Amino acid sequence: MAKVTISTLGKMKAAGEKFVCITAYDATFARIVSEAGAEAILVGDSLGMVLQGHDSTIPVTMDHMSYHTECVSRAANGALVIADMPFMSYPNSDQAMANATRLMQAGAQMVKMEGGTWLSNTISKLVARGIPVCAHLGLTPQSVNTLGGFKVQGRTPKEAKSILADAVEIKDAGASLLVLECVPASLASDISRKLDIPVIGIGAGPGTDAQVLVLHDLLGLTENTARFVQNFMAGQNTIQGAVKAFVKAVKAGEYPTQEHSYQ
Repeated sequence: MAKVTISTLGKMKAAGEKFVCITAYDATFARIVSEAGAEAILVGDSLGMVLQGHDSTIPVTMDHMSYHTECVSRAANGALVIADMPFMSYPNSDQAMANATRLMQAGAQMVKMEGGTWLSNTISKLVARGIPVCAHLGLTPQSVNTLGGFKVQGRTPKEAKSILADAVEIKDAGASLLVLECVPASLASDISRKLDIPVIGIGAGPGTDAQVLVLHDLLGLTENTARFVQNFMAGQNTIQGAVKAFVKAVKAGEYPTQEHSYQ
């Protein structure tokens, strides 16, 4: 795969071409994901749940994220490597700078942070110093305790207006990508149209510029999955085949469908 950059993804959005992001946490799966044609690999703090057995992402530390980012970056083969900033690793811009620097030096090409307008100043400072940022709105798993669980966000007009305002502000602050998780499909489509940066959906309907899934979810390995998850191992003989089927389905606009979406 030719090296994917933020510019690559921006051009794909402008051309109306869907792109794909998949989580990976080690070199073997990073290679499989990149060879399947996914443009981006997310080293997600979801590793706390799918690798470590926790019931949330909150126990994940910087040491964990740095280690797994190093593993993935060695085998990404041109895919853009995005690393999650774990819980409480960016409470202020100084700590965010130190921790984001650590992930970039571990091999990430971008860091992802959950939160809205309160992150604007931090995003601006990171971007000004050469650290690209992917923002994350909607269901933000690190805030699961204040949200009252893993619930769809943005269903009321007030919530939808707030998420849109956050999206515009963090884009203006310098974020290059935005993840929308578990929001109504109509809201995600609206935000994707209004922003000139690529929007990656997960449980956000088919109207975003890209889709991301947790690797273990798309391989059918996770119990109690959300409605937006599809088991791509069905009908496949190999893991490689399942990952390629996901990539193909996203690019063809065949996944997600309305039945995977929230209203």
